[in-house]
Amino acid sequence: MNSIGVFDMMLFLGYLMIIFGVGVYFSRRQKSQEDYFVGGRNMNWLAVGISLFATSFSSISFLAYPREGAFEDFHLFLTLLFIPFFIVPVLWFVYVPFYNRLGVVSIYEYLERRFSRGLRKLGTLLFAGYAIGWMGSMLYGMGLIMQAVMGLNEPQMMLMLVGIGVFAMVYTMLGGVQAVIWNDVLQTFVLGGGMLIVFYLGLGRIDGGLSTLIQTGMANGKFDMFDVGWDLFERRNVYSAVAFALFMYLPGYTVSQTTAQRYICMNTLGEARRSLLISGLVSTLACFLFFITGTMLYVFYHQPGVGGFPDLFRQDQLLPYFVMSEIPVTGLIGLLLAGLFAAALSTIDSGINSMTAVVVYDWLGGKNTGVKISRIMTCVFGCLVIPAALVSPFIGNFLIEIISKIVGVFLGLLLGIFILGMFVRSATTQGVYTGVACSSIVLVLVWVLTPLPHWWYGAITIGGTVIVGGIASQWFGRDGHGKNEMLFQDVMNENIN
Repeated sequence: MNSIGVFDMMLFLGYLMIIFGVGVYFSRRQKSQEDYFVGGRNMNWLAVGISLFATSFSSISFLAYPREGAFEDFHLFLTLLFIPFFIVPVLWFVYVPFYNRLGVVSIYEYLERRFSRGLRKLGTLLFAGYAIGWMGSMLYGMGLIMQAVMGLNEPQMMLMLVGIGVFAMVYTMLGGVQAVIWNDVLQTFVLGGGMLIVFYLGLGRIDGGLSTLIQTGMANGKFDMFDVGWDLFERRNVYSAVAFALFMYLPGYTVSQTTAQRYICMNTLGEARRSLLISGLVSTLACFLFFITGTMLYVFYHQPGVGGFPDLFRQDQLLPYFVMSEIPVTGLIGLLLAGLFAAALSTIDSGINSMTAVVVYDWLGGKNTGVKISRIMTCVFGCLVIPAALVSPFIGNFLIEIISKIVGVFLGLLLGIFILGMFVRSATTQGVYTGVACSSIVLVLVWVLTPLPHWWYGAITIGGTVIVGGIASQWFGRDGHGKNEMLFQDVMNENIN
């Protein structure tokens, strides 16, 4: 493979300096906790919409989606189409106006209003488990790619992971959510621009160009995404695509503080809804680009005389290997490095800021806690990302697999709790605890004793929590622990202070 040149390294370092400068710039605007966590509720809706995409996708898209396009087909892209056509309407009509009406900073405050303080803290712990695992897995994936691009040994890779985590922690600590959102905007353009250049140059390396890509892709089923053959264990069918949409992406958009924090950092509900439209549009176009780039890699490596895919330690390393080996263009490797850092940083900065928000508001008193304390907490959570990255490879083989397991376990339980609170009037605290406990036990047994694929884990946690929690609430009866019947419709009809 080609080595990294001076110009590439200068381009990469220049990008890092810009990101750090954004953090320093916004550090002067952090006068209160509202400024630090929700931007004074005055953020630009267009920037927030792009940031929603960056937070939810860039952390895995640069690595996982080209791998899907190369080694699998377009069924996961069908999952992504559920975002603009299903998840965005759910957010538009239900969750975004609900959070906007509540007027909270941490969405888990709702669980105390509806149930009890104990459930509010459980909600924050579930989110923390998800966020730490999510950030750690993305950081680990970043380390793998940097290892392939820069030829690092294991100790050097570990040092790189520490450096990335510290860098993200510092600029997030300084600039708060404003720095996070505007850096996400920058990272989206770097990420998308880098992928577009790779696709264009890679297409030029295929005999016949775009027509060969389409013909070869169709002949080998690379564009398939509507296989309706019934098989719960098969990745390449419509049912797995639906499962990913409902049990991985829907919880991430509805009950994760990381995304919900964006819905409440704008002036009006109308602005929040416009940001959803931008997020849906950008995610659809960008993710199609990532998948078609993966298909391009498949076609390139299966041309006559090429000999098939290279022997890689992990399939997620295919894209950077291709850039380093096949496209020796000055500056492109630096742009790739910048894009890879953008992918990791947009995950880590959002996760750190959101975890700090829930601890400050759900455990430490919220507005009465100074910005200095929030910055200290940001440092603490930034340090937790490193050990989480080291544990990630033991969870799954691919980034998509790792993330879907983490979401299915933590956010699946959390979405089940919110569904009970928002839509089941008879739900009580004891009933919810029972539902969470039973679905958790069932999931552990299924995970250990059966070959059920990871994309169904969320069905167990969400469905189990709602069904068992609803039945158990009837068993326990009205005991005062479903204390405020703040269902969705009740909240929308009341004047919330």
